[in-house]
Amino acid sequence: MMDDTERDAAPEEPPVRAWFLRGLSGRLLLLTIIFVMLAEVLIFVPSVANMRLRWLEDRLNTAAAAAVVVDGMDNVELSRTVQEDTLMATGTKAIVLRRSTESRLVAAVNMPPEVDDQYDLAAMTPLTAIRDAFDTLIFGGDRILRVFGPVGDSDATIELVIEDSSLRKAMLAYARNVFFLSLVISLITAALIFLSINRLMIRPIRRMTTSMRAFSADPSDPARVLAASQGTDELSVAGQHLASMQRHLQKTLKQQKNLADLGLAVSKINHDMRNILSSAQLISDRLASVDDPIVKRFAPTLLRSIDRAVGYTTEVLSYGRTTEPEPHRRFVALRPLVTDVSEMLAIDPKSDIEFSIQIADDLQVDADSEQLFRVVHNICRNAVQALMNDASGAAGRRLVSVTALRTGSVVSISIDDNGPGMPPRARENLFSAFRGSVRSGGTGLGLAIARELVLAHGGTIALVEKATPGTLFRIELPDRPVPLDAFRTKARH
Repeated sequence: MMDDTERDAAPEEPPVRAWFLRGLSGRLLLLTIIFVMLAEVLIFVPSVANMRLRWLEDRLNTAAAAAVVVDGMDNVELSRTVQEDTLMATGTKAIVLRRSTESRLVAAVNMPPEVDDQYDLAAMTPLTAIRDAFDTLIFGGDRILRVFGPVGDSDATIELVIEDSSLRKAMLAYARNVFFLSLVISLITAALIFLSINRLMIRPIRRMTTSMRAFSADPSDPARVLAASQGTDELSVAGQHLASMQRHLQKTLKQQKNLADLGLAVSKINHDMRNILSSAQLISDRLASVDDPIVKRFAPTLLRSIDRAVGYTTEVLSYGRTTEPEPHRRFVALRPLVTDVSEMLAIDPKSDIEFSIQIADDLQVDADSEQLFRVVHNICRNAVQALMNDASGAAGRRLVSVTALRTGSVVSISIDDNGPGMPPRARENLFSAFRGSVRSGGTGLGLAIARELVLAHGGTIALVEKATPGTLFRIELPDRPVPLDAFRTKARH
């Protein structure tokens, strides 16, 4: 169940109508209708101009047929009734037949005193036809037009005088029919496109959106991982990547939870372990006072080991709250520190592993002795374990070598072994806790802690490539900058 915070953060589901209008589906449908209507408008413009030309040509052809018949009757003038019938049939006010040598008024009734526009259909261009068509649609209805054009293939020309009211009515009816037809086509086309794209795009996107919303509410539930389709299109590939990312995130969250539980358990164990070691520390203090040569020989090492163990448990308890404590730096003789590391490792003589220390007795390093001990101990312990786990065995003797050199204000410490070397997986996750382990069952914490401690000193630690088998780590620790006053005081003395 979600708590109040999660419930408040969860987005509310909008109403179905509002969701449709604001969603991709509604926008897609609206845009499809608009674009199809726009395409129909682009088709309508030349089509209405063409319709006007066809209407005028029909009137010319009808009038030309009547004029040819009348022209065949020489010196015969039509009666007024016949003229009216002829003009009514052609929808004109006057019909004139012109030839190259003569002109003849075929019929005329109620001739207007003047005409408003005249059109030569034989010389009409497309742009002119479109312009004249919209002029008639918008401003026409009470104009007198003079229209003329050729009669077939002859040299005769037929000329009409007509009112444009009938033309405008016909054009308006045509425009209305085209509009409704375009609307029907737009709706059908939009519906088909919408259904197709909704199935191919919107539904997969909606599935991914729903999956992301459900997954964000409870990332730990495996049932909320998207069941992606196995297609090869872009949306299917996006769904597959989303499902993979969700599974990876679930795995990461599970690991984080396990680590948190592990940290809590380690803290509890260390708390009790610290109490046990404190008791052991008291007993070892008494053991140091025993007057026995063997006891006196091993007692100091035992005391130092217990003291370090107590210190480690205390630091582990504080690890979850802060990072490693700031180093308490002072100049420390490096060779005795590495010797303590060798004794702490307690290498079995039967293992034929040699621990070589090549460090000058007077070499000192500016560091926290306990933290530097942990760094060197972690790396040397990894080297010894690598040699012990090397079934094939190194050529010749098995060796762990620690060398150090001061160059100016920087001390360089090299820890080298001739073991099997570091596997590729460990190299890829070097210094990463719980991922950079070299051996099976390891945690990789040793190198991670070593790196953190070295960085706290302002130094560097790196894996160095070498031609011979084995692993070589190099640690470089710079001295702290000396304040000017302290330098002058030291110079005086």
